[in-house]
Amino acid sequence: MKILLKNGTIVNADGTQRADVLICNDKIKVISPNLESRDAELVDCSGKLLFPGFIDAHTHFDLDVCNTTTADDFYTGGKAAIRGGTTLVIDFACPNKGESLQYGLDLWHKKADGKTACDYSFHMTIDDWNDTIKAQIPDMVAQGVTSFKMYLTYPAMMIGDGQMLMALQELKKYGCIAGVHCENAGMIDALIQEQKDAGHTGPEAHPLSRPDMMEAEAVGRLLKMAYVADVPVVVVHTTCEAALKEIEAARARGQTVYVETCPQYLVLDDSRYLEPDFAGAKYVCAPPLRKRADQDALWQAIADGAVQTVSTDHCSFTLKQKDAGRGDFTKIPGGLPGVETRGVLLYTYGVRTGRISLEKMAEVLCANPAKLYGVWPRKGVISEGSDADIVVYDPVGEGVITSADQIANVDYSPYEGFAVKGRITRVYLRGHLAVLNGDILADQGGTFIPRGLPNL
Repeated sequence: MKILLKNGTIVNADGTQRADVLICNDKIKVISPNLESRDAELVDCSGKLLFPGFIDAHTHFDLDVCNTTTADDFYTGGKAAIRGGTTLVIDFACPNKGESLQYGLDLWHKKADGKTACDYSFHMTIDDWNDTIKAQIPDMVAQGVTSFKMYLTYPAMMIGDGQMLMALQELKKYGCIAGVHCENAGMIDALIQEQKDAGHTGPEAHPLSRPDMMEAEAVGRLLKMAYVADVPVVVVHTTCEAALKEIEAARARGQTVYVETCPQYLVLDDSRYLEPDFAGAKYVCAPPLRKRADQDALWQAIADGAVQTVSTDHCSFTLKQKDAGRGDFTKIPGGLPGVETRGVLLYTYGVRTGRISLEKMAEVLCANPAKLYGVWPRKGVISEGSDADIVVYDPVGEGVITSADQIANVDYSPYEGFAVKGRITRVYLRGHLAVLNGDILADQGGTFIPRGLPNL
């Protein structure tokens, strides 16, 4: 099977070029101007942008949490991802305390294998630390799981500072990387009680109980542990200027720190929690939405290279599921849908506003996550020999994000009514046309991608 994409503009992290792309089976075979191939299907991409398939390195599909299960599993979440131009998601395998890492990995394979429209891989969550867990780290690496997740909050997930230090030291032996959720658990618990004692039980109390300084404190604490362990780390879903300052200070003392943020922190702010009739529950996530000044700081950090990746933290719940927290904001399931809209939001509110370049968009959505999570250059770049994961983006025209248009298994969109520029017209997954003008043509074509070590 051959496909020839003609007359498009290729957008990679290291530059753009007008060139044709010849796809042969699942790989990019040739990139050159004025290509001809009589036996190839010809696709005219005049006026279109050709991005590498987007990589979302932070999703939560089919996750049991807060006495419920996320609305999107790997089938519905995978369809939403591929429609939004994401050809690879890296989800989180989450064994419970007392369960082995292998049990968690096997369980997530059962959830995902043969069921998803996009390619997928897994991070491994470490929510327990003992000799059994320690001994399984090389087993995970051998199975293509080279990144791990730890928490400085949530009692069911956190392992404590001492064990986290030991875990970081152990991961270093194998060249693995850890991403960490940074909030101060003890202080958040105290502030939650303070809000409840004052009679504040609605969504508006959520950001007040998890202020930016509690995130920044935890970021600073993590980075001091990483300094002692002498190991790079990833600060996931970074939300605020205060956290960025802690990261800047760590880098100034010579540390390697990778930073992820998410679209919700770039285009939404904490005024959303004040929406009437419990509508603010739609935006409850952790860490919470911040101020507009934090949005500006994050956009600037992306432009400057201080933020390496933009993932979604897609963790979707229906309005009925969110309603479980009516009368007690701590029972609102935390998380937002976003895997379907990330690309168009970044293009509209980043590229088209002049905040970032096309190349920077390709860097944070494609190249950097591919390098950081060990799939470069198979993924993350339009290059000869790479997987033919290609997003064809038409920059002409305008649209509006609506929940009625989305295919994620959720009955609202946090970006309802947002104007967007252009649209994704085609998505190729390993050379196969998976999306055409918003229609899903292949809903279960994804495969597991084992990953190597970080090389960013």
